[in-house]
Amino acid sequence: MTRRKLIAGNWKMNMKTADGKALAEAVFDKCRPGLPFDILICPPMSLLGTIAGMNRSAGAVGAQDVAEAPKPAGAYTGDISAEMVKDLGAAYTLVGHSERRTLHGETDAVVRTKAANAIAAGLTAVVCIGETLAERESGKTLDVLRTQVNGSVPPDATAGTCVVAYEPVWAIGTGKVPTNADVAEAHAAIRAELGKLLGAETADALRILYGGSVKPSNAAELLAIDNVDGALIGGASLKIEDFWGIAETQQ
Repeated sequence: MTRRKLIAGNWKMNMKTADGKALAEAVFDKCRPGLPFDILICPPMSLLGTIAGMNRSAGAVGAQDVAEAPKPAGAYTGDISAEMVKDLGAAYTLVGHSERRTLHGETDAVVRTKAANAIAAGLTAVVCIGETLAERESGKTLDVLRTQVNGSVPPDATAGTCVVAYEPVWAIGTGKVPTNADVAEAHAAIRAELGKLLGAETADALRILYGGSVKPSNAAELLAIDNVDGALIGGASLKIEDFWGIAETQQ
């Protein structure tokens, strides 16, 4: 199956209003209708409504997280529900990024709840998974990925409501990248596990992104690997020349 590539930028905790608007404008100016790939940018929550409300002919906006809270509103100080994110104009949200798992102790069960909340609100959930360096060096990579898929992806997810992003934790922002064979093996294992969870037809249609030190110089090679359906980009998404340099390899 030919799956349309998704090039997604995760700005993390970066950008104030002026710089964020300027970067978003630069991205949207290049997002003309008819591009052979999809573009997604995920700014910090402080900018989400502003950027989601900007005029654009193509390109999507997403949040970096949504609340685990069981209700769309209520006494959950500091939380922002999936419904609120949708109301701001976003179409996607990340859930389960390794920094959330590591710095905030989010478990697979928490990530699955957040993904389910996002889907229920009409968002597409980008479920992030990936192994640590210790897990890779001990030969546990595929076991970790299978466990995270089963624990983090809602069992009723579809290709229209969910994307999976594989980000080896040890490759994020380090400049280190797995070999092409390693990436291919990981993505094949993820798709196979999705098949067991969601059924072969859904798994075959669902997009699996790669993330971890993606840059213009290696993007074409990485995105040509079997079962790699796009990229989740961190640091390189903060400069238009880098982010679009990655995207235009898919022209």
